[in-house]
Amino acid sequence: MFSSEDLCALIEKAGVYSIEGSSVSDLLSSAVSKMALPSGLDPQVLLDELMAREKILSTAVGNGIALPHPLKKVIDNPADQRIAVCYLKEPIDMQAPDSRKVYVFFILLTAASQKHLDILSAIANLAKDKDFKSLLETCPDEVHLLEAIRKCGA
Repeated sequence: MFSSEDLCALIEKAGVYSIEGSSVSDLLSSAVSKMALPSGLDPQVLLDELMAREKILSTAVGNGIALPHPLKKVIDNPADQRIAVCYLKEPIDMQAPDSRKVYVFFILLTAASQKHLDILSAIANLAKDKDFKSLLETCPDEVHLLEAIRKCGA
C-alpha cells in the first residue's frame, strides 16, 4: 500500500517550485531546470520525454492539475524516483477534461509501472479532498504541502 509518507518522501526528493512560461514546453523546461534530478539523468532527455508524452495526450487531469511524466522510462533505480510539484505563475490551458486551466504540475519520475500507478492513485485520492484542493490553489510551500498530504493520509 502506498502511504502519504511515501508520497511526501518522493516530493522531498524533487522539490516544490514556482515556474513560469507561456507554453507547456516553456513551463516544462522551467520545471526541469529547477528540479532536483537523479544523478546521471540528462535534463534534456527528461524534457524531451516529457514533451513526447504531452504530444500524445495532455497530462491535465482536471481540477487545475496536470501529471506530466516521461513517455519512456528515464530512470531504473527505485531510489531515484521522485515527484516535483510546480506551481504555474500563470495557469495554462492544457485541454483538461473539465476545461479548467492547469495551475499545478506533479511531475512524476518513476522506475516501475506499478509505482507509477500507485502514485497516480495517491494523487487522485488527494485531488478528491475538498480541503486539500483548496489549499493547493493557494500554492503552499513544501512544508505546508507535505503537512496537508500527511493530514489527508493519501
